[in-house]
Amino acid sequence: MSIPDYQTVMLPLLRILADEREHSLQETVDRISDEFQLSSEERRQLLPIGNQEVIRNRIGWARTYLGKAGLSKPTEEDSLKLPARPRCFEAEPRYHQCQIPGAIP
Repeated sequence: MSIPDYQTVMLPLLRILADEREHSLQETVDRISDEFQLSSEERRQLLPIGNQEVIRNRIGWARTYLGKAGLSKPTEEDSLKLPARPRCFEAEPRYHQCQIPGAIP
């Protein structure tokens, strides 16, 4: 399997965060890499500029966009957690209205 894009990483990331505990970025990288059955070579693959693993970068972008939607909150450096569980949040993909505090209706 190839390294997923950041949009594809979002649902597995939400599943990890669904337990409402704090998770280290490394734990998250390992769990998502396992879920997508990434090879050791894929796990070590660096961005073209060579300073970060591709999968860590994709998880970082997924975390950024989930944070902008109010679904992820950085705690300490390299840790993440759900801020408050929105009433509609489920760890399975479904289409429905979501009531997120502070969101524009």
